[in-house]
Amino acid sequence: MTNDGIEVDPKKIEAVQCWPRPSTTTEIMSFLGLVGYYRHFMEGLSSIAAPLTKLTQKGTLLRWSVECEESFQKLKTSLTTSSVLALLSRSGLYMVYYDSSHVGLECVLMQSGRVITYALYQLKPHKKNYMVHDFDLAAIVHALMI
Repeated sequence: MTNDGIEVDPKKIEAVQCWPRPSTTTEIMSFLGLVGYYRHFMEGLSSIAAPLTKLTQKGTLLRWSVECEESFQKLKTSLTTSSVLALLSRSGLYMVYYDSSHVGLECVLMQSGRVITYALYQLKPHKKNYMVHDFDLAAIVHALMI
């Protein structure tokens, strides 16, 4: 924590930059676990992580594609160049911005023009059949629950 807010520990940046490409499902899950720990610092996480998340599903062959490599590199970059999150203040208005798609729901809570937190939710396969307005409503509800 700094005077400006909360930020990722700089000591962890080098370890992430040197993280080798995962070669097993367990290694992918381990990397995604680290990414998930820092999810509040990362915008667009659901969309970026989708190719790697698909590799962790039961019955999926582990085939490392160009999309997986791009996802892996973008996640590493996001982890090492994350923004500083402001601390929540009791005074002032809050703004919630959201985006929904068939991949997931993403929300940003802001106050006084500064990001407080990012929130995300990857959709389960059965929820991908929702109507567009249901996605939007689900994103708003998810944001308010966070």
